[in-house]
Amino acid sequence: MTEFAQYLISGLVVGCIYGLIATGFTAVYNATHIVNFAQGESSMLAALCAASLVVAGAPLLLAIAVAVVVVGVVNILVERLAIRRSGTDVTRGIIITIGVGIVLQGLAALAWGTDAQPLPAFSGPGSISAYGVVVPRQALWVVGTTAVVMALLYVFLTRTFLGKAFRACAMNGQAAALMGIPTGLMRGIGFLLSGTVGAVAGVIIAPIALMQYDSGVALGIKGFVACIIGGFGNPIGAALGGLLLGATETLAAGYISSGFKNAIAFVLLLLFLLVRPGGLLGEFGAAKR
Repeated sequence: MTEFAQYLISGLVVGCIYGLIATGFTAVYNATHIVNFAQGESSMLAALCAASLVVAGAPLLLAIAVAVVVVGVVNILVERLAIRRSGTDVTRGIIITIGVGIVLQGLAALAWGTDAQPLPAFSGPGSISAYGVVVPRQALWVVGTTAVVMALLYVFLTRTFLGKAFRACAMNGQAAALMGIPTGLMRGIGFLLSGTVGAVAGVIIAPIALMQYDSGVALGIKGFVACIIGGFGNPIGAALGGLLLGATETLAAGYISSGFKNAIAFVLLLLFLLVRPGGLLGEFGAAKR
């Protein structure tokens, strides 16, 4: 039972990261109907930026804040300079995001090389043990930060005027535009949210899993699968899908073989596409525009 609890908790910690990245996918999807395949690179870029700032002597908190802001600005520029020029062509927009991801990987390799970059744990090294289950201190930061980010997103989407306008664009972009809602601004907000959430995911997981120039690829794939599991475009479903994927991966690696860890994501992807293509909670209104 202790072994199962250890695997489950470890999986849920990883699942929090997948859920955050998946939530970033939904932000762009709901605003533009585009699947942002550069989402994982936002996490990679933020972690590497923060690591470099810490090495340069910046306080950890300042380094994280600057890295998150930088990635948010990069995503706004991508939307403004590349995505917006594609107009309403979804296929062209998706291809652009793939290209952006490749460019960011190349720039990261030039700037930081191919070696993994360390980021110190927020509360220092060490673990917490309870009832035979050992949890790294950084894992508590992962879970706590994920909960705070999801709560802030919920408040933004349901309690603020800007968030309600964003939801209106997600449900019916044309009707929202006719009502005077600036859809272009909402697209920019979607990319800003996507980049910011992805950046937060990158910096909180970096002390546990070292980041390098190509780490964003695997994170992006897992976030995409989490979206499919939970319901593409549904932020709550994305978070739930991330937790389910993380737990399933870790349990499979522990009880079957570590070689099955990455295969589990594709098995779940195929399973949900065949049996329940709408995901656990169904698609959000944006998918029905």
